[in-house]
Amino acid sequence: MHGYYAKFIFNKAWCIFMYIKEVFLQGFRNLEPLHMTPSPGINLFYGENAQGKTNFLESLYFCAMGRSMRSRHEQQLIAFGEGESHIRLELVSSYRQDRIDVHLKREEKKGIAVNGIPIRRLGDLFGTLYTVIFSPEDLSLVKNGPGERRRFLDMELCQLNKVYYYDLQQYYRILKHRNNLLKEIRKKPALADTLSIWDSQLAERGEKIIAARSRFLARLDEIAAKKQDLLTGGRDALRTEYKPNCEGGALAERLERSTERDILLGSTQNGPHKDDIVFLVNGRDVKQFGSQGQQRTTALSARLAEIDLIREETGESPVLLLDDVLSELDENRQRFLMESIEGMQAFLTCTGIEDAVKKYLNRENLFHVSRGRITGEAWQKK
Repeated sequence: MHGYYAKFIFNKAWCIFMYIKEVFLQGFRNLEPLHMTPSPGINLFYGENAQGKTNFLESLYFCAMGRSMRSRHEQQLIAFGEGESHIRLELVSSYRQDRIDVHLKREEKKGIAVNGIPIRRLGDLFGTLYTVIFSPEDLSLVKNGPGERRRFLDMELCQLNKVYYYDLQQYYRILKHRNNLLKEIRKKPALADTLSIWDSQLAERGEKIIAARSRFLARLDEIAAKKQDLLTGGRDALRTEYKPNCEGGALAERLERSTERDILLGSTQNGPHKDDIVFLVNGRDVKQFGSQGQQRTTALSARLAEIDLIREETGESPVLLLDDVLSELDENRQRFLMESIEGMQAFLTCTGIEDAVKKYLNRENLFHVSRGRITGEAWQKK
């Protein structure tokens, strides 16, 4: 048995260790063609800003989620002057091996295949590679508007539950039709009689989404509170509250009651597309009353809780993507983070090598990034 794998089983007997064995990249962003075999442990990519470190993490994230974490315009991911981009990951664990291929072509839809079989819908990709990403933008999870927190909820739940992904896709499809109809009703009032058809469908999907989010956040609250307690030495108590726009079981009634207002505004004012999460530290909304340190710790606790939730729900450990986060944390939080991710595969980016990671590094997992070229001693395929 691989020594690293044996160590992981000893420490996390209930969790299967999966890791990325090989990475192939061609024509992606500014990165030069690459074929590498990363370490199953911590892999550190260092170099100046704007050299391609985050682009590399983006390629891994795309293979897990079927989308970029930074851009909605997938054509931007293709290298300048190239007609297409190809990413291939080889994954291995104790009980399965998988290959993910992503092809991006200009003026064409993306193509994704798992083990050589093209997927028909994005939901079929989820569960092949579980991932959690940490970045300096995580602070926006606490500080920004509800949309950021709904995205956090949805991306995690889609990884864990393909049914949720399908319900979410259908919900937004129905919502779009309903909103279009609301605008038409203002011109043709007789169309109001057809609104109930969309209301019933929207309520059916919406109730499933509300129930799934409620269950997920109840567990997240429990785990994140423990992380926060450890991170702060018991000084700060974290509570995560789900703030649904409409309580479960009441969506159909709310849609009916707000019909006139919806027609007037031309959009649907009730449903899970209006949900929010509130993070309370010591009983106060950390977005409004917390220090930046408390906000950063809260975001870190939520991300660390994601790891445990994925383990519990799937029996597998996710691959971690940490984009220049250590520089944003003090020494205590750096140490806590590194201890929390030990025994998992992680890809870290940084401009300089922090003391917190030095003991985890050797020539097999240290890579330099400069002008899109990633170099290392032990991995480059000739």
